[in-house]
Amino acid sequence: MTSSDEQGSVPGAGVKDRVYRSPAGMAGGVLLLGLIGWLGGDAIVVGDGRTPWLALAALILLVPLVLAFTLRPAVFAGDDRMRVRNPFRVIVLPWGQVASLRSAYSNEVVAESGQKFQLWSIPVSLRARKKAARQQDRVAADQAAERDGRPRRRRGGFGGPGGFGGGLSSHVGPDVAEGPARAESDRAMDELRSLWEARQKEASAQGEVTVRWAWEIMAPAAVGALLLVILVAVG
Repeated sequence: MTSSDEQGSVPGAGVKDRVYRSPAGMAGGVLLLGLIGWLGGDAIVVGDGRTPWLALAALILLVPLVLAFTLRPAVFAGDDRMRVRNPFRVIVLPWGQVASLRSAYSNEVVAESGQKFQLWSIPVSLRARKKAARQQDRVAADQAAERDGRPRRRRGGFGGPGGFGGGLSSHVGPDVAEGPARAESDRAMDELRSLWEARQKEASAQGEVTVRWAWEIMAPAAVGALLLVILVAVG
């Protein structure tokens, strides 16, 4: 699931960036950091011999990696460009340099040069897609029943397909969902495509694609890995 924090509503009217993150990834990251901190801190405080040093090296290695894959990923979509913050890179793509935004088993942005960049903070959930497809099928069936003047099937409770006895409801009310049902990540990609299509021709949305490596993540992780290897080697 993906959440978007939008500050503003009209593309091109000076709105701030819309931010897309994965709430599940962030929650998992907080839990993992808590677990790693608890186990590592306990080993450092009460461990003996080489154990505190091994625990310290493991913390230096694991904490940046957990941050990189859980709390760090985000997509910032503004009027003129999108900024993709992945675990080990930050990619800035002006809308004029975006060739397409693709959704399959993962979500990715394709630059005009042919480079592909995965959107880590907008993960694809096949389960959510199947749920949305089932919901859309139910909505289509209800709308068809409403057009034909037939009763529509209840969606749960006693007497419905999810309750006891099966049965139909003769009520056809205005609570039929409007518009196609979409998974959360697909809705986020739809919003990005709409902003891209609206802004790609603007003069302020032109420029070059820039890619920066996240040395603030990679350097401490490399140091932790090196320390861990040395401590294990000297045994």
